[in-house]
Amino acid sequence: MEGVLWHLLASSRGGDTRTRVIQELDDRPQNANQLADSLDLDYTTVRHHLDVLAENSIVEESHDDYGAPFLLTDRVRNHWTTVEEIIDTVDPEENP
Repeated sequence: MEGVLWHLLASSRGGDTRTRVIQELDDRPQNANQLADSLDLDYTTVRHHLDVLAENSIVEESHDDYGAPFLLTDRVRNHWTTVEEIIDTVDPEENP
């Protein structure tokens, strides 16, 4: 999981957006539309990044209904120190 996190958040295109999505979901579960509003991003952009994160077991929908909020998985929660390390490495200004 650590390698997946480093790849998706630090070394691939879109990593900064995926990091922002994860940080928002750490604050509270949100659906794609809410995330798009809170991050000031296009809905399709957010949806794409949520799909990438879901394919890699980083986020999951809370249920199958339309507009279901996304949550961070237990798997990523168990590696949260790695997420924080990536954030500090990629954007040291984010966490002084």
